[in-house]
Amino acid sequence: MSVTLCRDPARFAALGPRWADLHRRCRAATPFQTHPWLHSWWLSYGLPGRLRLVLVHRAGQLVGAAPLMLAFRPFPVLVPLGTGISDHCDVLLDDSCADAAAAALAAGLRRAARTAVVDLREVRPGGCAERLYRHWSGPRRELADSACLELPGLPLDGLLARLPRTSARRLRRKVRRLDRAGVEHRAVPAGEVPAAVAVLLRLHVLQWRGRGITPEHLRARFAGHLVRALTAMVRDGTARVTEYRLDGRVVAVDAVLLSEDFLGGYLHGAHPGLRARVDVSAMLLRHDAEYAAATGRGVIGLLRGTEPYKLHWRPETVTNRRLLLARPVMAPALRLHAARWAARVRLAGAVRGRGPVPGVWWSRLNRWRAILAGVR
Repeated sequence: MSVTLCRDPARFAALGPRWADLHRRCRAATPFQTHPWLHSWWLSYGLPGRLRLVLVHRAGQLVGAAPLMLAFRPFPVLVPLGTGISDHCDVLLDDSCADAAAAALAAGLRRAARTAVVDLREVRPGGCAERLYRHWSGPRRELADSACLELPGLPLDGLLARLPRTSARRLRRKVRRLDRAGVEHRAVPAGEVPAAVAVLLRLHVLQWRGRGITPEHLRARFAGHLVRALTAMVRDGTARVTEYRLDGRVVAVDAVLLSEDFLGGYLHGAHPGLRARVDVSAMLLRHDAEYAAATGRGVIGLLRGTEPYKLHWRPETVTNRRLLLARPVMAPALRLHAARWAARVRLAGAVRGRGPVPGVWWSRLNRWRAILAGVR
């Protein structure tokens, strides 16, 4: 095993084919660890001089990778590429030599970290970063991160069979109503993805008008990232963009991300008029479930957030992990970083416990942030 540190964005761009090969040999990987997703994120969100890729090779073959960026909060912190807009972050390890690659990656990361805390957020349970964590010889801390929801990769009938009879009957009525409405769908080819993403984001703004839209979804850097990443990912089979039409007009666009055993519904936009006629969540989930079952993917990821429309399907709650690693000299900074996060979690819990009023304030704040972002 040989370990190198890459800080050159041009070299990162050139790693695409070897990165894709490693991603295919890492069963725990999610679509958020693909090269198109991470490299596009770097182009939109990366800061000059901050790229830190720890790479492990065996006989010239890439067998491990930790895609990171240096940040300051206020002390140096290494954070995963994709932070903020990715529901799962992780490192990559070749399944054929995962333990040896994890040990080498841990040694290389110790050298790369120097006086920085390594903050691996949103690690899906069972992710490769857990193996890296076990090989870490310095101070470390494991914390809970975001809650995600997951369903088994079953067709719609299988998902409905898991529900109480009353709930299943109600959802079947919604599906029949969808069929009567005559909504049609088609997979968008790679060459049409930029136009489809523009429609997706426009519809996404419409569906959240008057409510607390995520401000980042309104920014040009996010749109640029989605266009680049989804165009490449649709081309190589790690994403699907679907258009839904009613009476010949596009009324919804959905983007799902794919890995070997995982389908994640990342972002969609639907016209408010469509929501008045059909259950959009049932429409999207039926299509995703049929595709997951047909392609043998075992997990349908509803990703971060526990919104009521997701809970209707009785998904499993999967809590991402936050893994903090440091060299001994940085142990005090690691403890401070962990304490700040714990205080933030307690504060958020206290606000939620006060009922809907703080939620209204948050919604108003997001509307003002949207205005400042240039979308009214």
